[in-house]
Amino acid sequence: MESKKSYMPIKVLFSYIALLGLVVTVGWFLYSENKVYNKLEEKIGFEKTKILRVSKLFSNVYKTESLARKTIQTNSENDFKSYIIETDSLRARIDTLKQIVTTDYQKTLLDSVTYFLSEKTENIRQLKTIKNKADDEVSVNTAIDEITKMEFKLRKLELQDFTKSPNQLGNYQRNVLQKYVDYLNQNIPDDSTNTLSKQASDSILANSKKLLSNVKIKAEKKKESLNFEENKLLKNEIAISEQLRKVLRIIEREIIINSIKNNSLKEKSLKKVNDIVTASAIIGLLLTVFFSILIVSDYSKSQLYKKQLEIANFKTKNLLKSREQLISTVSHDLKTPLSTIVGYTELLGNSDVTTKQSYFVKNIKNSSEYISQLVQDLLDFSQIEAGKISIEKVPFLLPELIEEAAKNIQTVYKNKTIDLIINVDDQLSSKIVGDPFRLKQILTNIVGNAYKFTEKGFIKISAYVADNSDFFVITIEDTGIGIEKGNQQLVFEEFAQANESIEKQYGGTGLGLSICQKIVTILQGSLTLRSTFGEGSTFEIKLPLLFDSTKNTTATTPKQLSNLNTKKLTFIVIDDDINLLNLTSGVLKQENHHVLSFNEAKKALETIPTTDFDFIITDIQMPEMDGFMFIEKLKNSSLSTFKNQPVIALTGRTDLDLSVYKAAGFTTVIKKPYSPKILLETLHHIAEDIPLPNSEIGTTEALSANESLYSLDTLKEFLGNDADALRDVITSFIESTKENLTYLNKAITEEDITEVNLIAHRIAPMFKQIESDEIAGILKTLEKNEFKNSDLESIFNSLKAQIETLFIALQQEIT
Repeated sequence: MESKKSYMPIKVLFSYIALLGLVVTVGWFLYSENKVYNKLEEKIGFEKTKILRVSKLFSNVYKTESLARKTIQTNSENDFKSYIIETDSLRARIDTLKQIVTTDYQKTLLDSVTYFLSEKTENIRQLKTIKNKADDEVSVNTAIDEITKMEFKLRKLELQDFTKSPNQLGNYQRNVLQKYVDYLNQNIPDDSTNTLSKQASDSILANSKKLLSNVKIKAEKKKESLNFEENKLLKNEIAISEQLRKVLRIIEREIIINSIKNNSLKEKSLKKVNDIVTASAIIGLLLTVFFSILIVSDYSKSQLYKKQLEIANFKTKNLLKSREQLISTVSHDLKTPLSTIVGYTELLGNSDVTTKQSYFVKNIKNSSEYISQLVQDLLDFSQIEAGKISIEKVPFLLPELIEEAAKNIQTVYKNKTIDLIINVDDQLSSKIVGDPFRLKQILTNIVGNAYKFTEKGFIKISAYVADNSDFFVITIEDTGIGIEKGNQQLVFEEFAQANESIEKQYGGTGLGLSICQKIVTILQGSLTLRSTFGEGSTFEIKLPLLFDSTKNTTATTPKQLSNLNTKKLTFIVIDDDINLLNLTSGVLKQENHHVLSFNEAKKALETIPTTDFDFIITDIQMPEMDGFMFIEKLKNSSLSTFKNQPVIALTGRTDLDLSVYKAAGFTTVIKKPYSPKILLETLHHIAEDIPLPNSEIGTTEALSANESLYSLDTLKEFLGNDADALRDVITSFIESTKENLTYLNKAITEEDITEVNLIAHRIAPMFKQIESDEIAGILKTLEKNEFKNSDLESIFNSLKAQIETLFIALQQEIT
């Protein structure tokens, strides 16, 4: 498919950036306007406060004016004191207002108000003084009135005594009244008590009256002056009050103007905010529509590309699957004849041959070993690429593994005089947990390369615990040809070597180190290289360190197979390939063992009931009845001669874990192509590590002595070592598992792979909890769909048999 670059993520990113920029910009503007708005609100509130205080000032002014008028009218000292108190309060309010006004002009006006109040108070005092003087004049008038009354008692009668307005009377009336007054005056009786003469009395009264009249005249003149002063002061009072109100109105007007101005600015700010929000909404909408169109357009294209990619991916997967099947098929087809070639070459080499024939045999052997290694590398590489490589965690001794791998390689290159040095730290003398098979594969490859590219000097293998004690390190140092610095990274790439001359001179495919690095990565470690061209190379393998915490147990059953060479044993060999069948049988016969060979598993089952035997060696991929079906029928039958003797599987398949074979009942697996040496070493290993079963040994002891069927230590610790709780949990576990096995069998029968995955996923955790690794491995295979549909039935039968064996052991333990 044509490579098409998608810009949709960039467009989405830009759309988010644009919208974010819009949000930030709008937010900044709104924040700025909000600050302005808040300031205006504060100003408006401040101005309202000033207006309120000015209003209160008006109220105080009116109150002081009212008290001033009352004081002027009553001339009361109490009213004057009340006026003074109110004036002081007004002055205090003015001082408070002066502290919050903002302009010097307003402060000046308030100062003038204070001045007017002082002037007004002084005017009222002066008016009060004038009033007091006017009261003195009233006293003079009163004295004159009293003297007049005394004169009335002593003097003669007059016309005014009988009428108020004698001048308004007519002449006749006035004459008659005058005559009457005269008559009365002639007949006024004398007062005997009056010691003064009439003349003297009249004289005193007349002079007193005259004196007081003069005083009254002066008082009237002074009164006129006081009235003038009073009117002047009243006018001043009115003027001061008017001026005071005027000043307050000016201040109030200015405050109101400021408030109106601030309100106007507030409205403008609100309008600006509204405009910003509206504009941002429109811009945001436009941006959203614009980028939505772009993204939808790109999404449509991406969907098209996705479909094309899915088609291409489907084709790629099919190609990869086809490649994997091709490699698997070709490798399997190669392994069988290769096994035959290797086996017969070894048998031929062990027979009487001439020197020339020995040379031919050696070349055949070298070529077949090269092809075998190439096939194995291709298979390993294919397994790693497909993610189907499995990792085991079993206890092993690192020093023994290193020595075994190194010695095997040294044997191959025995013609080279190279010193092999092995140094292993004492801290690694105890068993560690890991995958010995994969580690041996890595060491074999790297040590093999060291021998291949070294002609003289030494090869030094060192193992020690890293500084942090969480890892252990293995270094392989040689004095070989070395690698140029620019080409050092190439050695870890597929089908690549440091330079072209290496392949021509030393051979190889360039897959070995690539496979090693991938396996080390899967093991959660690292593989590094230090090299100097012409001086040598050092490979460093760093892997996680985990010591074996289980106690070593020694079998109490006597070994019946202590040495394959000291006792004649009976082997049943099954293989549909006649050449390989004859090869395996020939190897065993060379060791003086009795061999019964069959090219069909069915024929072997017919012979086993009447034959005593020690080992069964069977191929896996056979027509009609494969190895899994064979061992299932063997275990489920009531054959008197089958007492859980070791059963070894021969296979070229690489898609199944060792745990699958062990779960089915096999003791171990030998991968094709294999040499007679590998077959015999495997038999020796079984003879040394696993005792042959007898009538007292159960199925669980037919497995490796280093592996236990289960462990309840973790579960017991979790349950607080409560025996009753453990019994209930195990009983419930057995019942639910049997039920799930029924569902699993149904799903397999109906070929419902999804249901198979789900059931395996559902029941696997408990098997992991009790550390039943073999069964957990089979369930993992089922859960991750790492199987072929044609193998499902045999895998299930193996799983069921292994679980039944486990349940027997569990029931014995809880009872």
